[in-house]
Amino acid sequence: MNRRNVDGTRTSFGVRLARGLVLLAALLFFATPLVALLDFSTAERDGSRSWEAWTSLLDDPLMVDAIVTSLTLAGLTVVLMLVLLVPTMVWVRLRLPKATRFVEFMCLLPLTIPALVLVVGVTNVFTWLTYFFGDTPLVLTFAYVVLVLPYAYRAVDASLSGLDTTTLSEAARSLGAGWWTVILRVVVPNIWPGVFGAAFISIALVLGEYTFASLLNYETLPVAIVLTSKSDASLSMAASLASILFAAVLLVLLSLFDRGRRTQGGSR
Repeated sequence: MNRRNVDGTRTSFGVRLARGLVLLAALLFFATPLVALLDFSTAERDGSRSWEAWTSLLDDPLMVDAIVTSLTLAGLTVVLMLVLLVPTMVWVRLRLPKATRFVEFMCLLPLTIPALVLVVGVTNVFTWLTYFFGDTPLVLTFAYVVLVLPYAYRAVDASLSGLDTTTLSEAARSLGAGWWTVILRVVVPNIWPGVFGAAFISIALVLGEYTFASLLNYETLPVAIVLTSKSDASLSMAASLASILFAAVLLVLLSLFDRGRRTQGGSR
C-alpha cells in the first residue's frame, strides 16, 4: 500500500519500512548508553535498585556548587555571545557586506585551533581577567564565548540567509526607524529560530565543556563529575545522565516554543 504525501507523490511500503528501521536503529544507538547510565546509577551490590545516587545529587556540596557554576556560566555565555554576535552579524549584512567573509573566518577560526592550544594561548589573558574580576570560575565566560562562536554563527547565519534584511531595513528606515530599532525590533524578531538555536547549542556546549575548566583549575559540572567518579561512580553516572537529560529537555522546549511561534504566526 502506498501513502500519498503532501506534495501529491506516493511513498511505498518498502521506503516507509526502511525509514522506520533507520529511525529505530538511531533510537537504539542513542538510548542504549542512557539506559546503561540509569542502570549503573541505580544498581546496588546485592542486585536491588536504589535512587540514593540521584537523591545525593543535591546533597553533595561539590556537585551543587558545580551545577550552579555551570548553569551560571551557560547563562552568562549565552547573553554575552548574543549581545556581541547578533548585532554584529546584522550590521555587517546591512552596512558592510564586503566584511562578511572576514567575520565568518574570525568566528569559525576557533574550530581549527585545538582546545589545549587555546588554553595555553589565553593563560596570560586569564591572569588579567582574574586581576579585574577576581578568582572566580565565571571568568570562563570569556573563553566559552570564543568556544561557542562557530556554532552560534552558523545558527544565526542560517536564519539571516533566509531573510531579506536589506528590504526590511530600508522599509523601516523610510518610516523613520533608527539603526538600533531596525536591528532589535525588525530583524531580530524574524531570526528567533536562529537565535534560539545558537542559545541552545551554547548551553549544551558549556554544560559539557571539560578541557578549559580542567586545565585552568576551575570546578564546573564536568570537572566535578570526573572528580566524583574516583570516589562515587554511581553519583557521577547520575550527574552525567541528569546533565544529558537537562540538555534534551532544553531541546524539546526549544522545538515546542518555535512550533508554537510558527503556529501563532500562521494563524494571524
